[in-house]
Amino acid sequence: MVKNNSMEMSEPMEVNETKVFGFWIYLMTDLIIFAVLFACFIVLHGNTFGGPTAKELFHLPSVLAETLILLTSSFTCSLAMLAVHRHVKNWAIIWFIITFLLGVSFLCIEISEFVDLVSRGASWQHSAFLSSFFTLVGTHGLHISIGLLWMVVMMFRIVLRPLGEHSISRIFRMSLFWHFLDFVWIFIFTVVYGIGYLI
Repeated sequence: MVKNNSMEMSEPMEVNETKVFGFWIYLMTDLIIFAVLFACFIVLHGNTFGGPTAKELFHLPSVLAETLILLTSSFTCSLAMLAVHRHVKNWAIIWFIITFLLGVSFLCIEISEFVDLVSRGASWQHSAFLSSFFTLVGTHGLHISIGLLWMVVMMFRIVLRPLGEHSISRIFRMSLFWHFLDFVWIFIFTVVYGIGYLI
């Protein structure tokens, strides 16, 4: 009887571990998509067709602000997960709310950057360089939007349900997704804005 109970207790954990492993595979496929977009940008960043270059368009202080905001959100997300593992719901919600607000701030700056570029005549239709830029950064922004929606769902889950293994596994996968987006942004900052601005 004890053996059966232990099997019932271990089965959800095994299922959760399988789901986490499957999610890692998804992140790897997502990474391949971003790698292709990075490759396209690197190949096309010089094809401005006489239009504005990265150095003429990008405003590094706002990009640095975006980077600081997103890295801070990664830290607060880690604090939220620490609270989740300790089953401290109040602090988990507080840290996730802070993470959410930081994510929204990042997205607002990114959208304002896009609007500013389009208003200056530098839309995605203007050159291959701008097409690759908008596609890469826009895809990351779309992922940020998905991450924010997912975060809201997980916050409701924390409030309404007990923090069992199943709930913690779902929240953990969401946090992995968020950290992954921070990781991708470091490369965007370095390749798109850093190297693109200097070349």
